[in-house]
Amino acid sequence: MRRAAAVTMFAVMVLVPLLWTAEAFARAGGGSSGGSRGSRSYSAPARSSPSQVSPSSPASRPSPMQPAPAPQRPGWGGMIGGLLMGGLIGSLLFGGLGHGLGGGGGMGLLEILLIGGLVYFGFRMLRNRQQPQPASPAGYASPGSYGSLPESTSYAATTMEAPASESDLDRGIGYVRQMDSNFDPKRFSETASDIFFRIQAAWSARDMGRASDVLTPEMQGALQKDCDRMRAEHRINRLENVAVREADVTEAWQERGQDFVTLHILASLLDYTTDETGTQVLDGSTTQPVKFEEYWTFVRPVGPNPWRLTAIQQA
Repeated sequence: MRRAAAVTMFAVMVLVPLLWTAEAFARAGGGSSGGSRGSRSYSAPARSSPSQVSPSSPASRPSPMQPAPAPQRPGWGGMIGGLLMGGLIGSLLFGGLGHGLGGGGGMGLLEILLIGGLVYFGFRMLRNRQQPQPASPAGYASPGSYGSLPESTSYAATTMEAPASESDLDRGIGYVRQMDSNFDPKRFSETASDIFFRIQAAWSARDMGRASDVLTPEMQGALQKDCDRMRAEHRINRLENVAVREADVTEAWQERGQDFVTLHILASLLDYTTDETGTQVLDGSTTQPVKFEEYWTFVRPVGPNPWRLTAIQQA
């Protein structure tokens, strides 16, 4: 039992480095993550989003302004109260005046109500003339006006759109544009795609010096180390029919006088390894393309300077 466990352990110790080496020779970067992303080196890259803008929740639309309540008209209760009050005043005035003049029975109830009603309506007319008429709310036609405001005009006058929140990508692009007003994410994607093809070609040639102007010294050293290992083992990793399906900017930021931009790349290609003669396929397929998804981060000094690859991360 112990002997079987020891043999298994030995096999694992031998095979794991070989499997790791085979994976390390799969295209530039070896299908693994590496390089420096500044302060974001230990954080996962942001996912791709449509139109290079992080989606935000739609702003809630406030309900249209409600019209001010119309002034209430006096009801029958107020009218009857006014009549009674007017009748009481008339009784006191005219009744007392009749007794003072030596009159007989004074005024009847009908006369008192009639005079009280006249006094009440006269008082209401004077009060209405003194009080200003309330203004109609915006977007609503005032009484007596002809027609009505168009629906679009009324809606615009009574609603306000809440501003959408700015995403981290939008802020980062704004920082980059402070020193390079011509920076455009779409144009950058095209430039980065060209760099991607140059680096893959240098990888297949096992000479990263061919792409030294688009690589940071750290990335060039790491990739060249793998190329030297392939050369020592007389292996060539061949990359053919490379097709980039997507290349979208997902991150942009500044730190320590440098611009950083991360590109999400979705591509497919023929990825296989042969001996130096090219006659024997050691790994991969010459007919079945493979698809991969990676995030490439580029860096430059702030301003309109050339970009260099500084990190590769797997999705």
